[in-house]
Order: sequence, then structure tokens, then C-alpha cells
Amino acid sequence: MMQRHKIRKSVNRAIGPTVAVLAVLAMIGYAIFGPTGLYAWGDYSQSVEKQRVILAELIKKQDELKNRVNLLDRRRVDPDLADEYVREKLGVMHPDEVAIPMEPDAAE
Repeated sequence: MMQRHKIRKSVNRAIGPTVAVLAVLAMIGYAIFGPTGLYAWGDYSQSVEKQRVILAELIKKQDELKNRVNLLDRRRVDPDLADEYVREKLGVMHPDEVAIPMEPDAAE
């Protein structure tokens, strides 16, 4: 009977530290393998590079649109751009006309 009491007392004393060690191991595992852990850093750097490329493309597109908006300003409208815009939106072209699209670099 005394032997059982000693074993039970030893087990009860070991439960607290065991739970603490398991909690620490779980936190370390989460820090390494979790969604924001060490293994995720490589994926994040690749994702950041992809997003930077997309951002550069969007900034370029935004600059093109800003330029187009500036050309369509009510006080000083570019006649060629206004004509192109109206024909494009309304679908108005004579049968004998030919539309020759210009490359963006050639327009500048």
C-alpha cells in the first residue's frame, strides 16, 4: 500500500512538468511548422516577389490611364483621342475607313 502511494505521488508530481514540456514543444513546433513559421518564410519571399511584379504592372497601367484621363480633360481635349474614343464607344466607322492601331511606344 505504501508503494502505491509513493508511485501515485511521483506520478502526480510529474504531471505538471510533463504538461509544461509538451506545451513548450507544441509552441516550438508551431513556430517552425506553423503558417507563419520558419518554413513559411520561403513561401512569403516568393509571394512578395510575385506581388511586386503585379504591383509594377498595375502602376504602369495606372500611369497609362492617368495619361489618358489628362488627354481627355474638358479644357484641352486632344482631338485625335476624342475622335478615337467616340468611335470606339459608339461603334461608328464608315465602311471605307480602316483603323490602324498604334503601339503604345509609337504614340509618345
